[in-house]
This record gives sequence, C-alpha cells and structure tokens, in this order.
Amino acid sequence: MDAIAVKELDFSYGSTQVLNHINFTVPMGRFAVLLGQNGAGKSTLLKLMLGELTLNGAAGNIQLLGRDIRQFKNWQEISYVPQNGMASYQNFPASVEEIVQANLYAQIGLFRFAGKKEKELVRQALIQVGMESFAKRLIGRLSGGQQQRILLARALVNRPQLLLMDEPTSGMDEKSTEDFYRLLRNINREQGVTVMMVTHDRKRLEPFADDIWLLDDGNMKLVKTGQEENGNGDI
Repeated sequence: MDAIAVKELDFSYGSTQVLNHINFTVPMGRFAVLLGQNGAGKSTLLKLMLGELTLNGAAGNIQLLGRDIRQFKNWQEISYVPQNGMASYQNFPASVEEIVQANLYAQIGLFRFAGKKEKELVRQALIQVGMESFAKRLIGRLSGGQQQRILLARALVNRPQLLLMDEPTSGMDEKSTEDFYRLLRNINREQGVTVMMVTHDRKRLEPFADDIWLLDDGNMKLVKTGQEENGNGDI
C-alpha cells in the first residue's frame, strides 16, 4: 500500500492552471522530498492532500493510506508540520509539554485534563525528539531548532502513519538543520513513519532522503529514488 498516491491530478485557480496531470507515489515507510520554486504549486498540492482544498471540479485522484481523499476521515493517522509553525507560540505562556499535549485534544476532550495515558504519550514523543528534559520549559524560551523539535513531537504524539512537512527547517542554522534531518531519518527508519517534506534544501537533505520529486511549472518529475523507476515517473 502507498502512503500517498496521486494520479492524473489537474488543479486550477479559475483560468490559472497550477497542477498539470500530476502523477506520483510515496510508498509506506519512505522518506520523500518535494522540491520546487515559489509558485510551482507545492503549497496547493499540500493543501489538497490535507483536505484544505477540495478536488471538486478537478480532474484526477488523491489517495492517502489507500483511501480516496474525498472520503478520507482518519485524519489522526496523518500529522502536519507547517512552515514557521512556532511563530504563534513565541509569547504564549505555555510549557513544552502543554504544546505537545494540545494535539491530543481529540482523545482528551477540550475541557478535560490529561490522564496518565496521555501524559505518557507526551513523554514518549519528547523522548523521540530528544527533548524530554525540556518538558517544563516555556516554549518561547527555546532556540529555533529546539522549538522545531517540539513541533515535531507535537506531530508525533498521535503516532501517525504519515507525516507531512512544509519547509520545517526555515530559519534554522546549518548544524540545527542537519541534526533535524538526521532525527527525521531516525524516526522514519525506527518508527516506520512515512515522511513527505516540502523544501528548497536539496543539497543538505539528499543524503537522508529516499525519493526526491521536483514540481516545476505544474509538472512532477522524479529526480532521485532509492529504487528503480519504471520509466513513467512512478516507483
């Protein structure tokens, strides 16, 4: 089963064609990267996969975890790390564990306190990203690299099968970026979480990625794969 399968996808904003017969797959357990210049359609494709844009009136199909996006309901199986996702927390008086725990609201309920099970999920997620000792720290007092690890822990606390990320290392220094890529690779390999990351940073990320796709002028091309390609751009 593929984590992501996009077939013959066309999408337009009015008369402006953004995606043109897009075809690509991300098999379960892979670490995939999507490259492309600003305006290439990467954000549109992500929004379609996240259900923020609908396929109504569009040609083609998207499947997530083997299910059609039009009927997909198991969003707890998918986590998303947005670009500059910590910006809204800079001056927010919340601790690291509170930020991570907030992503369990569906399990806890909006007006209930976390129980033993939920607290353990938070602890395990922080362990995964090497931030357990920062649980009581205020989020705004951490460095950019540390904050991004917390955002990753927040995404992992639900134990997703698929992790979508949009420029997650934006604003991070070179060492923090490389450490973050290595951490993602370890999580991908050890936890079996499928990763799909949108980025411009091909040079530093290439050693960690299985597959690298390029979205250019609405067209998708596979530029690196850990497996043989079949000649049609599919793995």
